Amino acid sequence: MKIAFRVDASVQIGSGHVVRCLTLADALSERGAETIFICREHPGNLCELIESRGHRISRLPSPEGKFRGRWNQHAPWLGVDRQQDAKETLAAISAAGEDFDWLVIDHYAIDVEWGCRFRTVVDRIAVIDDLADRPHDCDLLLDQNLYHDMESRYEGLLPARCRQLLGPKYALLRPEFARQRRCLRPRDGRVRRILIFFGGSDLTNETEKALEAIRGADLGEVAIDVVVGSGNPHRERIESLCRSLPQADFHCQVSNMAELMASADLFLGAGGSTSWERFSVGLPSLVVAVAYNQEALSRDLGDMGLVVYLGRSEDVNSETVKKYLEKMLSCPDILMNLQNSAMEIVDGSGAERVANEIFSIDSTRNCTTWKVGRKSRT
Repeated sequence: MKIAFRVDASVQIGSGHVVRCLTLADALSERGAETIFICREHPGNLCELIESRGHRISRLPSPEGKFRGRWNQHAPWLGVDRQQDAKETLAAISAAGEDFDWLVIDHYAIDVEWGCRFRTVVDRIAVIDDLADRPHDCDLLLDQNLYHDMESRYEGLLPARCRQLLGPKYALLRPEFARQRRCLRPRDGRVRRILIFFGGSDLTNETEKALEAIRGADLGEVAIDVVVGSGNPHRERIESLCRSLPQADFHCQVSNMAELMASADLFLGAGGSTSWERFSVGLPSLVVAVAYNQEALSRDLGDMGLVVYLGRSEDVNSETVKKYLEKMLSCPDILMNLQNSAMEIVDGSGAERVANEIFSIDSTRNCTTWKVGRKSRT
């Protein structure tokens, strides 16, 4: 089986999309699949990381200037017009000189108008999405998140033939999370170590806001692990701040996130795809939504009692963070409830489930006519 991935990372996009696609690609490769990643060379891309993991990559040209696409709110993330991107992606697939069984798309700027161009060059299309805000022409849809309306989110946006994989049961976690879960040390509700991570780029520098709260809070001898991505434009500043805090350790573009999460007693950082990593090892979390696409998920998880949701980044200041940190240190029962509830949601085997689904879907499945609004697709 040959599988192409169309996914990007950048300072603006962050690293989460590439990281979860790499996890799926690793699981597919273990079953004998051949993979290639097609990625645009945005500032902050992760092309070298992809290559270091043993996957082929085709690099699309870096965007020239600032792109202002308007077909959806994430259109600027593509960097070029979607017709141009589709043309360049088609050329990359053609240059690979092979027939591909699957094209996996993980990109908020890509929709049905982009995807329908690939029906003649790949057998099947899979989409990884979180937003449910645009139609797709795909055979498989993965949304690993947890919302109140999960079962109805994609009504009218997918062809009738599409297989939907919904919920954290399918969370794309690297194998080390399952390993850490199996040997997880018992927690007792006391906070001895805090992990801070606001995503791969953290454009608004929420990490510094958190460190200001740490400096002003009464945390005793609690140790702090601070993680930033290689694309973080503030990393030198953050590293300097960590050196000024005796209990803080600075980490950049780590490969041992599972170990850091398992070692921590409390998390402070961004919502999003790392939620399922934290849940798999039962790490209680104080969550800030740092992007629009994190707001609904973080709010719903808070309503379900699975995280403590502080609010949107623009509404959260260092005093708010300080207040919640000090509260959590005095509430061991809350922390234990968060841990136990989270571990019931995610077991760490999602990538294997998704890989099994991809291999099990019949390659001869017929395309059927479907409708989205007033438009018909075949």
